[in-house]
Amino acid sequence: MREGSPDAVWVGIDVGTQGVRTLAVTAAGRVAGRGSAPLTGRRDGGWHEQDPADWWAAVVQATRAALAGVPSAAVRGLAVCSTSGTVLLAGPDGEPRTGGLMYDDGRAPAEARAAQEAGDGLWDRLGVRIQPSWALAKVLWLARAHPGLLDGARITHQADLVVSRLIGAPAGTDSSHALKTGYDLQAEGWPREAHERLGLPASLFPEVVRPGTRLGEVGARAAAETGLAAGTPVIAGMTDGCAAQLGSGALGLGRWNSVLGTTLVLKGVTAAPVRDPAGVMYSHRAPDGAWLPGGASSVGAGVLSGDLARLDELAAAHEPSGALAYPLVSRGERFPFLAPQAEGFVLGEPAGEGDRHAALLQGVALIERLALAYVRQLGADVEGPITFTGGAARSAYWCGLRADVLGRPARIPEHADAALGMAVLAAYGTTEGRSPADIAESMVRIRTVVEPRPGAAERFAEPFHRLLDELERRGWLPAEQAAYAREHG
Repeated sequence: MREGSPDAVWVGIDVGTQGVRTLAVTAAGRVAGRGSAPLTGRRDGGWHEQDPADWWAAVVQATRAALAGVPSAAVRGLAVCSTSGTVLLAGPDGEPRTGGLMYDDGRAPAEARAAQEAGDGLWDRLGVRIQPSWALAKVLWLARAHPGLLDGARITHQADLVVSRLIGAPAGTDSSHALKTGYDLQAEGWPREAHERLGLPASLFPEVVRPGTRLGEVGARAAAETGLAAGTPVIAGMTDGCAAQLGSGALGLGRWNSVLGTTLVLKGVTAAPVRDPAGVMYSHRAPDGAWLPGGASSVGAGVLSGDLARLDELAAAHEPSGALAYPLVSRGERFPFLAPQAEGFVLGEPAGEGDRHAALLQGVALIERLALAYVRQLGADVEGPITFTGGAARSAYWCGLRADVLGRPARIPEHADAALGMAVLAAYGTTEGRSPADIAESMVRIRTVVEPRPGAAERFAEPFHRLLDELERRGWLPAEQAAYAREHG
């Protein structure tokens, strides 16, 4: 089967929190096969771990299912994404020495402060702040809690473990997964001085390559387990958030992907990194050298309950709602402003369940509008097309409402998930002379484009300004940011 034939496929593997998802996708975006397998973890207070052996077992199950009807010779390459900040220590043979500390594991606040202080000037230059959820803080915790494990140890991200099983030997990592381990994306190297101050040996840190780089080939043992052909190229992946952006097709300069599920994530493409003094937005490096700035808010669909389709119909009669909502899923906001003390609220008395639902939907859309204004304030181009993905994209009413509040059309892909994004990246890594944006243009199918209704953005200007006023009054939204959003949002 020749390269570029209609039957050629690329495989994307998404190792998530709840499970693994594998897709086999053609150059035209047709899903030739799919599979999934569940994952479970252990939670204890703020700790959250998973067994790395379970990751590989789930990858085997999901990949065999996806390839059940696909000839192994048709697979041109594969790439793997995983949760950002999930990390473990492995030995020189690649075998795990610890459990996998998950992306939301909260055991390392003291270590995050120490890591921030050790590289304060560097992090300021890069526009990031080390959080307890970041892999660097967790690695420092592991080093302090288990110093006996460090001899010959190697930092291994979630995707790295899977890749090492695929190729049959420890492999390098990609710069996307390495970002939260403190990797300097601008200099493209590890910050050795900061590591020395923390007492972390250089031998801990793996070699780093850009996403889309060939890391190796599927070995005989992995081939027998997964159904992949031995010799299939294994391409360096990205974190799940970046993978989802690739899967949305939003890869051209000025394009943005708004992912709305339990919470809201905004990711875009810029020619230069976006420097955010507040540290609520940071940039990944795209496979072709462009930058992928993004931020994650704690507002989202996680606040909704009930028969959502019925409530959407009722909400249509309340535009704008008689109440004003700031629909935080949990305490604390992290984007488009940093306010650990923030709590969700509803101002005014909703006129029934339809009005209350409308207030929540509109509240998320208003924060989405504030987020785009903040990105513009930081100097990024936000005038390109916006793509809606995530679970909320299944609500036609909410998509239309969001387009109205933003005052701009929105593209809704037919399929948009992290596994598709990894298939796009695998195609990029095995195809000469084409950019990721070009490949995504053919592999990501757009189901529909939602146009805003004339004058809708202006109709929602009053509740938008009221929300800005309230967030500023409570001391959560900086006055300068609020002023900019009133004028330009």
